[in-house]
Amino acid sequence: MTKTASAMVPLGTRVPKFRLKDTNSSFEYSYDDLKGSKGTLVVFICNHCPFVLHLMEELVRIANDYRVQGVGVIAISSNDVSRYPEDGPEMMREFAFKQKIDFPYLYDESQDVAKAFDAACTPDFFLFDGQDQLFYHGQLDDSRPNNGIPLSGNDLRSAIDAIIYNRTLASPQKPSIGCNIKWK
Repeated sequence: MTKTASAMVPLGTRVPKFRLKDTNSSFEYSYDDLKGSKGTLVVFICNHCPFVLHLMEELVRIANDYRVQGVGVIAISSNDVSRYPEDGPEMMREFAFKQKIDFPYLYDESQDVAKAFDAACTPDFFLFDGQDQLFYHGQLDDSRPNNGIPLSGNDLRSAIDAIIYNRTLASPQKPSIGCNIKWK
C-alpha cells in the first residue's frame, strides 16, 4: 500500500465525459445518464484498499442521504486487474453486494477515465455541481484507518450541502489520502 494524496484539480474544471460498464447491472452508462439534478459525486475506489474499506459504510450512507435531494453518486474502479485480480469486474460485483452499494460501480479497464479526471488514489472524491463543474475535490473527513478519529463524512457532507443550498465552502479543501491507483 502506497499512501498517496489526490492531485488538486482546479475547481471549475468540467467533468470529463465517459461511458463505462456498470458491474452491478452490466449496462454501459455515461456521466450524463447518471448525474444528479443538483450535483454528482464521482469517487474512484477499489475493492482491496484499506482506506476505501475504512470508509465504505459512510460513503453508502452519504449516497442514501443525498440521492433524494438530487445528488448522483458514481463509483469507478480503474486499477490494473492483471496485477490486482481482486479488483476485477466479478469481484467488484461481489464487493458492491457485500458493501450494500446500490449506486453504479463502473469499471475503467483502459484507465482512460482515471487519467482524464487526474485521479491519483483510492478513494478520490470529485464533486460536480449541477452545471457539471468541479465544486469540491477533497477528503471525506479526517478519519483514516487506525488513526482513532471516527468517520463522519463532514468535509464531503459540507461540500454537498453547499451545492444543495447554494452556499460557498468556508473551509479549505484537504486532499484525500489513500492507496495509489494501480496503473498498467
